[in-house]
Amino acid sequence: MSLHDKIIGRLGFGSAPLGNMFRDIGEEEAAATVQSAWDQGIRYFDTAPLYGAGLSEQRLGRALTHLPRDAYTLSTKVGRLVSEALDTQPRNGPFTDGLKNKILTDYSADATLRSIDASLERLKTDRLDIVFVHDIAKDAHGDEWIEHFNVARTGAFRTLTRLREEGVIKAWGLGVNRVEPCELTLDLSEAQPDGFLLAGRYSLLDHDQPLQRLFTKAREHNAEFVVGGPYSSGVLVGGKHFEYQPAAQAMLDKVAHIQEIARQYQVDIKAAALQFVLANPLVAAVIPGASRPSRIAEDVAAVEAQVPDGFWQAMRDQGFIASQAPVPSKF
Repeated sequence: MSLHDKIIGRLGFGSAPLGNMFRDIGEEEAAATVQSAWDQGIRYFDTAPLYGAGLSEQRLGRALTHLPRDAYTLSTKVGRLVSEALDTQPRNGPFTDGLKNKILTDYSADATLRSIDASLERLKTDRLDIVFVHDIAKDAHGDEWIEHFNVARTGAFRTLTRLREEGVIKAWGLGVNRVEPCELTLDLSEAQPDGFLLAGRYSLLDHDQPLQRLFTKAREHNAEFVVGGPYSSGVLVGGKHFEYQPAAQAMLDKVAHIQEIARQYQVDIKAAALQFVLANPLVAAVIPGASRPSRIAEDVAAVEAQVPDGFWQAMRDQGFIASQAPVPSKF
């Protein structure tokens, strides 16, 4: 089990912004952004029903439908289903400008199959490569998350394992913002995930938690990671959100210190962010999100940019990079 050999390319496209995450984007801009990703050589696309209540999947499906299916890797998620019923109350959170369909939570076997079928229809494709069990963690469900986890253990986990064994999908895992459900899944004797989409927990700005236990345990189980949110919801690269919420002043101050070190060494902060993530051998791919075509070219250039060893040394010396975290160059 691993993700490296199941994903085409190490720089992917996180399509949450296509669901109108934080801003309402037009259809032409959404399509142009996906086309730009393709033109720049990106061949891994990740999405989810939750992103704009199906809007991200719809837009991604329309943009990819004319491209050769065998030439790219496609992943989506189960557990957060799009209902035909509409929300009648104003919505909070990052997808207030998405479609108005209600989102249901169901990690059962039947819901997993229904979710996959609906995703295939929205994505206009006949198959998925990777399926992640979405948001099965405390940040999404509060203290009830363990109850949802137990439903997934006997429902989604077993269903996705069977689909992998039958060759319907290539891999499965969890798509979460927290390390605890990943650790719990690896402890299960009956669950053998290929890896995890871990968003926001392994970034230049915030990476201590997975280094403490999760990565060691994952290595023992030959499980790997797709890293989402390498820019920490945008705050690392000039945005104002961290963990999908307005960033606290302390976090903004931390970012300012990191950006100052980057300026001293003439380093593009995007280059530092992406190359830090990809330096870890357990990371199969990183999937920054984008809603503008120009952002894709920036990400591609950032992966190839030169970052001097002195930058990494300064970051470590000032306590912004943990001692056990791999960096692109040894010094």
